[in-house]
Amino acid sequence: MKLRALDRKMVRDLWGMRGQALAIAFVITAGIATYVSMRSVMESLQRTLDDYYADYRFADGFASVRRAPESLAERLRRIPGIAHVRTRVTAGANLEVETFDEPVTGMIVSLPGGQPALNRLYVREGRLPRSGRDAEVVLNETFAEAHDLDVGDAITAIINGRRELLVIVGIALSPEFLMQIQPGALFPDPQRFGVMWMDRATLAPAFDMDGAFNTVAFTLAPGARSDAVIERVDDLLRPYGGQGAYGREDQASHALITEEFRGLRSMATMLPIIFLGVAAFLLNIVVTRLIALQREQIAALKAFGYGNVAVGLHYLKLVLAIALVGTVGGIIAGAWAGGALGEIYLTYYRFPALHYAVRPHLIVTAVTLTTGAAVLGVLRAVRRAVRLAPAEAMRPAPPASYRPTFVERLGLKHLFDQPTRMILRNLERQPLKSLLTVIGISSACALLIMGVFFTDAFDRIVDVQYGIAQREDMTVTFIEPTSTAAVHELASLRGVQHAEPFRMVPVRLRHGHRTHETAIEGVQQESQLRRIIDTELEPIAVPPAGIILAERLGAILDAVPGDRISVEVLEGTRRTRDVTVAGLTRQYVGMGAFMDMSALNRLAGGGQAVSGAFLMADERYTDEISRRLRERPRVAAIATQESVVNAFLETSAASMLAFTFVLSLFAAVIAFGVIYNSARISLSERDRELASLRVLGFTRGEVAYILLGELAVLVLLAIPVGFAVGSLASAGLVRQVATDMYRIPLVLSRGTFGLAAAIVLASGLASALIVLRRLNRLDLVGVLKTRE
Repeated sequence: MKLRALDRKMVRDLWGMRGQALAIAFVITAGIATYVSMRSVMESLQRTLDDYYADYRFADGFASVRRAPESLAERLRRIPGIAHVRTRVTAGANLEVETFDEPVTGMIVSLPGGQPALNRLYVREGRLPRSGRDAEVVLNETFAEAHDLDVGDAITAIINGRRELLVIVGIALSPEFLMQIQPGALFPDPQRFGVMWMDRATLAPAFDMDGAFNTVAFTLAPGARSDAVIERVDDLLRPYGGQGAYGREDQASHALITEEFRGLRSMATMLPIIFLGVAAFLLNIVVTRLIALQREQIAALKAFGYGNVAVGLHYLKLVLAIALVGTVGGIIAGAWAGGALGEIYLTYYRFPALHYAVRPHLIVTAVTLTTGAAVLGVLRAVRRAVRLAPAEAMRPAPPASYRPTFVERLGLKHLFDQPTRMILRNLERQPLKSLLTVIGISSACALLIMGVFFTDAFDRIVDVQYGIAQREDMTVTFIEPTSTAAVHELASLRGVQHAEPFRMVPVRLRHGHRTHETAIEGVQQESQLRRIIDTELEPIAVPPAGIILAERLGAILDAVPGDRISVEVLEGTRRTRDVTVAGLTRQYVGMGAFMDMSALNRLAGGGQAVSGAFLMADERYTDEISRRLRERPRVAAIATQESVVNAFLETSAASMLAFTFVLSLFAAVIAFGVIYNSARISLSERDRELASLRVLGFTRGEVAYILLGELAVLVLLAIPVGFAVGSLASAGLVRQVATDMYRIPLVLSRGTFGLAAAIVLASGLASALIVLRRLNRLDLVGVLKTRE
């Protein structure tokens, strides 16, 4: 019976403090929603990826050769540890899309007259090409959508110098091209690069590949060692111009999505912990102060015979009721936000479907975290309250000791009016309460900074990477290394103002027991378009000998300037030489290595060849230059600077910003919850004092100034603290989300701080208006009847 009475009291208490309870619940909701949304969408993406790879038999290893006889496939199958082998013909082509004037390149992959054994296609629309039907292709879905192409449409391709009209018979997805990346590029650009599949009997003769192949994919037998198998495959293909076998982890699409997932997983782990920590801290502050207000109620309960356990459970149940509302709201909001995030990511990561689900263990973890935080947050306050003897609890808390403030003792009393001095005295006599409030508000401000700064960071990446280091307007890549005369030919095109050659050589770098496969980019000594910048973002000259490594690559190899590293060339005669690390360069995008072009050609042993050219072009002639380049059979790819920047912003930047939008939204909720609770509890604690001031003749405006002025001081003190905490937390977040594909610089602009401060101030203003309404409705007579 007693417990039922206490339960009724709990319901009445919750209703009486519904505004505060809801504000606390909102804080918990934000923390739980962040946890559930980020963790559920990350787990769903990873689960979908694993299922997609398994269902469509994504290969474990790959290799490329210049030309190898089909009879070699049987020898590949006999390598210990290999389960399945699929040989293929792949070729590049320049494409012409009627509604798109910029250069478009494509990769054509052969099909064995139906579904391949490995890297199977998910046919979204239409069918696969039929044997004996020339010029039928299946198009990758992202490319088809980018150009509004459908089954039955035709596309023109320049294949090995011949113009062919290709009929689209199907739209498909492939686990091999989940991220459709042009060779040599870092990010997908579906408008300017597309993958298509064609029957091998049609494709092979066009490239003199009858009875031969130039790429191979394979899977591993259970228990096989990947590195041992890859080494055997590499040895077998080397005489045929093998360019180095590699495992799934180094396959372009998988490597990019793995790096993306790594960054998202770091955020999905770090940010919810921060949010839940802030929520637990705020719950502790708010509930402790709420229980302290009910000393007399505790005394009355004990006077009526309720024991310490009953009273303690009563307050724990009140707290858990608030926590439960926040948890349920957080789970619902998190599931919705996770589903919305999943749909956003589905536009970047092209799965047949996203198997989004909030797994039970996430719900159990969310409930456990909230319950634990709520109980631990108020346990000390409940213990202190229930230990009060009834007689002692019936007495009001001892009055605060008022005395002149530090400012007044300095002789500056005349500078402040009476209400202002009251504000300063109240803040100084309760330093712990003021400090905790400042910490709570500053935490919300810090979370806002962590969410907002990403926009400035990605702008900085573009400015540095594509403004200081890479200054070319267009990059032209040849099908294979060619003579420097090709660059002079490009420089003679109308509208080309300057042309600089470059050389790309695939290599395997070794330093001690550490290895990494990449490509060394060879540039001219006095290059103006492709500049190497040091860690201070200043251009540095490429040394005539030695290699310059990106900072991240240097860290992976544990190599510093002066070290000697082994460079194994993965083309031609496959030379291996030791090279001195001449310096480190800062790269926000990619992880490259650079050498003098002449030195790199000597290392590769292929003569003075070039892989392509960087062009500075008059924008009036860009379309004409692109059109003329597409007609050249030796040109494999044409990329404009604008297209490269857009590809970066539309993939990695966009996916990261989707996360930060959710972060900022929940941070704003926490900011409002913290400030409103601080104001509301201050009103509850000081209602008698404020009512007394009104009876003594203070106006409503003066009383409101005393209450809300204190809140304003705390908010203004919290904002710079939030700036400092947010800066430190952002620096930690930058380190957590760094990947091999890009590094996010810590850029904290005035706009970032200004927006965070504006949201906190807006939350403070909204809270002040709500509290002001309650203050104006204060029952003066009822409050003053409170027994001293």
